[in-house]
Amino acid sequence: MTEGPRGAVGYFVHHQGRGHAERAAAIANRLIDCRPVTLFCARSDIFPALDPRIERIAIPSLFEAEGTAPPRLDAMPTPDTLHCAPVGWPTITRAVAAITAWFDDAAPALFVTDVSAELGQLARIASVPHVAVLQHGDRADPGHMASYAAAAGLLAPYHADLEQPERPRWMQAKTHYAAGVGVDMTALPTREAARARLSLSQDADIVLVLAGGGGTGTPTAPLTLGARDDAGAQWFTIGTIASEWHETPPGNLRHMGWVDNPQDWIAAADRIVSSCGNTTVQMVCAAGKPWIVVPEWRYFDEQLCKADALARAGVAAVAPHWPAHAGRWRALWDEARAIVPERQRAMVHDDAAERAARWLDHLATDLWAGAGVGRRDRQASEGQVTE
Repeated sequence: MTEGPRGAVGYFVHHQGRGHAERAAAIANRLIDCRPVTLFCARSDIFPALDPRIERIAIPSLFEAEGTAPPRLDAMPTPDTLHCAPVGWPTITRAVAAITAWFDDAAPALFVTDVSAELGQLARIASVPHVAVLQHGDRADPGHMASYAAAAGLLAPYHADLEQPERPRWMQAKTHYAAGVGVDMTALPTREAARARLSLSQDADIVLVLAGGGGTGTPTAPLTLGARDDAGAQWFTIGTIASEWHETPPGNLRHMGWVDNPQDWIAAADRIVSSCGNTTVQMVCAAGKPWIVVPEWRYFDEQLCKADALARAGVAAVAPHWPAHAGRWRALWDEARAIVPERQRAMVHDDAAERAARWLDHLATDLWAGAGVGRRDRQASEGQVTE
């Protein structure tokens, strides 16, 4: 792999939710001006608009079985150095084959994983330098730490003030913080313009419940308690929700379903309730609103750790679980109203994607500086050069 400093960058994108694809697209659309970019993902419908120069390679899902593995293979324990590594899944075999075949053909300068600790380790084994995208969570296990230690760099899609204090210094030393990457809030409308677009009253006190796309849906039973106690406000939900038979929905709670313009709804709201997926965090911080966060279950306690970071930074009122009575809602709103909007907005940088792309390009260039000096080049390995 001695093609020089302008070699391609490969980019694996996890297909759960939309945050991985949104930030990958934002970075790739800028990095493509510097060097070729190839995206690997099991889905194509989750990406926003991509520069036509960006190559996309569809791979099977690494996380969903195709058929059933033989019982003895299915029962094999997973070593501590791996997380999702079942045995006997042809989909994983084909995905890995597609990636390693590209490694051999493209001779890439860098491979980015967003996110897979296993693929980070695969790149290192294949002698390809990689960058691991960081997520919040309790990730001090051997699998994550092996991928982080083997990485040439770490990319954190959040502000440095939201870093987990327990992360070791050697990790932070090679981390680039891309605060707000993947969310373009520069064209966020005013509150008045957003309400006009949505045909909402300019005088109403509006609470927006923002449900993400990475889970099974926001439970609405707790929302009925909050809305019923907040009779002077109009509550709206957007996104996926999950209702229960025992609810008594009040008239001031309306479910709008999945929408294509969440920025308008966020701009129109006076107060916001949400979980803390990466995209949600960045959109709400960019808007600067009284904000209640209720973390959802995620692997490795990702949202619990992120909620702790938001609380430490003073940008959200955090509840460890959904409020179960009206008094708890009132206490959280008191805390949320004390948040300084300018502190929230400081968590997002408008040029985060451009900065991240430049960092990746410079990292790839620096890593391969002097490539080929005192070494066999790729032609020799293919038998095109003799002793």
